[in-house]
Amino acid sequence: MDFERHMQLAVTAAQKGARTVRSHFGNISQIRKKAAEEIVTEADTAAEEQIINAIRSDFPEHGILSEERGLSKSGSEYRWIIDPLDGTVNFAHQVPIFSVSIALSYRDCVVLGVVLDPINDEIFSAANGQGARLNGRPIRVSTVTNVRESLLVSGFPYNVNEVFEPLITRWGNCLRAAQAVRRLGSAALDLCYVACGRFEGYWEQNLKPWDTAAGALIAAEAGARVTTFSDQPYTIDRDEILATNGGIHAQMLGLLQI
Repeated sequence: MDFERHMQLAVTAAQKGARTVRSHFGNISQIRKKAAEEIVTEADTAAEEQIINAIRSDFPEHGILSEERGLSKSGSEYRWIIDPLDGTVNFAHQVPIFSVSIALSYRDCVVLGVVLDPINDEIFSAANGQGARLNGRPIRVSTVTNVRESLLVSGFPYNVNEVFEPLITRWGNCLRAAQAVRRLGSAALDLCYVACGRFEGYWEQNLKPWDTAAGALIAAEAGARVTTFSDQPYTIDRDEILATNGGIHAQMLGLLQI
């Protein structure tokens, strides 16, 4: 199917959301807790409203799953999956690493994704079977084949205390094996950085669909291998994600098995 019109909308909606996010950066008046360790700001909710309004304007019949509003039920086979601000903790502390993430699924399969970095004006995008792009230029994963020469990235879930031992064991295994390991704080950007070769591998657990839907497709379309820690095909309802350039995938699977 041709999703060109949907892609144009996703980019436009992401740009609107990003403008709202930028306008609040360093100027937050409200921060509230959604859960014990999870926060939301007025930038999250305002950007989400901008994005949803843009989608509703063009596709009022489509379903929407968004981080702050949850699932808007619909009989449509189309569902937009939105994270208006991936990296809220960074944002709240004025750390300029965060993103706007928008994906579209059709019959429960993610078919396009857009991730926009509002600070660096980078737009990562992909449509199923059409490759991945950064600001309109094709991107590919790196060609490194050894973990020892690889820069890896991961993240810590909000319920870190509940999974602390396996999380730290995996982190330690990778830290000992790799050239270096980073923790940026935006899963969507982590996946996009694998897609364009900045990282060789990314792993994380206990994420939500809106964290990975767009980024996982972008990575896969750039040539990444995206699975669970046990090498099962990754889907957005899975509890674990491993995305690599392919060349180090088997080594990473070994490091994550505990």
